[in-house]
Amino acid sequence: MKAILVDAEKNLVWSDVETPAIRPDEVLVKIHAAALNRADLLQREGKYPPPAGCPEWMGLEIAGEIVETGGEVPRWKVGDRVCALLGGGGYAEYAAVKYDMLMPVPKGLTMEEASALPEAYATSYLNLFLEGHLEKGQTAFIPAGASGLASVAIPMAKAFGARVITSVLSDEIAEKIKDLGADVIINSGKECVEKVLENEEKNGMPVNVSMDCLSGEALGKSLPFMARGGYWIVISTLAGVETKVLLRPLLTKGLHLVGSMLRNRTPEFKAYLLFELVKNVWPKIENGEIRPTIYKVFPIEQAQDAHAVLERSENVGKVVLKVCGDE
Repeated sequence: MKAILVDAEKNLVWSDVETPAIRPDEVLVKIHAAALNRADLLQREGKYPPPAGCPEWMGLEIAGEIVETGGEVPRWKVGDRVCALLGGGGYAEYAAVKYDMLMPVPKGLTMEEASALPEAYATSYLNLFLEGHLEKGQTAFIPAGASGLASVAIPMAKAFGARVITSVLSDEIAEKIKDLGADVIINSGKECVEKVLENEEKNGMPVNVSMDCLSGEALGKSLPFMARGGYWIVISTLAGVETKVLLRPLLTKGLHLVGSMLRNRTPEFKAYLLFELVKNVWPKIENGEIRPTIYKVFPIEQAQDAHAVLERSENVGKVVLKVCGDE
């Protein structure tokens, strides 16, 4: 089969590799589409190695069709349309996937749309609801509103009855993400995020949960204006790895500053998380309350062009690689 490998100059090359052999508790998925994540860019640069036992090539989320099953695989059969969460190996024609990392493709979705579900939806659900304990009527702050992750997290939070604040870099980007449904869009190019959050608190609508991929200085400046008992979940540090945290509001408000990564969770926890997704989120996808936002689809041979879109932060929504036709 073929997969995308990284050469010595960090170029992405569609190359011949061995087709994976499945274990008794795995299935072989013929990949129709694979979605991109910023972790792929880090892995390409050698800064985010795949977990032990995973293929060397990138790809954390896929959609496709089961073409072979092991002898210890409950529920799934050849021909099932599935999407899957991977430790790596999605930029390829086939992937070996443990049966409990599979989810059915929601009714009404294309393979390209389904490929954008596993990593982004699992990350959003984990951090908003399991780590952040977000409830109906509360306020969530989800910065970087034009990111692929925010394109999932904002509609998800809204579908569960939350109020959402997000931030972007310009009025132009703010206009592009209006359809995501955020209640407040902060233009951080001309507004201080912490000042807006301070005003929200004064108006009786403080942030209960933040799912923060930016971090940096704004984190420490914003934390004091959270609701009592609020959860600030750090999932990445794209805006910087240092901040100054005032401990007094952390203490008096009983705030929670939490670091969270999906990749280092146990296989058992990931299986539980995917089960919760299918039970609680898939019905909202199938009835149209939530829909994945696809920015652009590239043939997998153009993976390098697809990466460039993420590198330029050009996309509003997910970028997807098409491997083969849906049928």
